[in-house]
Amino acid sequence: QVQLVESGGGLVQPGGSLRLSCAASGTIFSIANLGWYRQAPGKQRELVAGITSGSRTNYADSVKGRFTISRDNAKKMVYLQMNSLKPEDTAVYYCNAIYYLNHDKYDYWGQGTQVTVSS
Repeated sequence: QVQLVESGGGLVQPGGSLRLSCAASGTIFSIANLGWYRQAPGKQRELVAGITSGSRTNYADSVKGRFTISRDNAKKMVYLQMNSLKPEDTAVYYCNAIYYLNHDKYDYWGQGTQVTVSS
């Protein structure tokens, strides 16, 4: 069982920065692929950034060059550094962890943290 708890959301002006954090429980953190997703009102949830167990990263085109995902396996943390924020980045951001064990897929989500970009 894995529990994910996000923090770090809030209200920020356009052009500002925020750092989201996700704390994980459980012993499988180091083998999990991790991701940050977001969901804006009236829109589907979308992948923002992902990082594999081997620390390979991928980003949505809309955030490339502005957002950085990272992980700390010793602390069981995953981060999303968000710079040059735009109003269209406003959404609820969710942390996700996926891992495979004995041919079974395990998929966990946090409760989400609100990010609002507005002047």
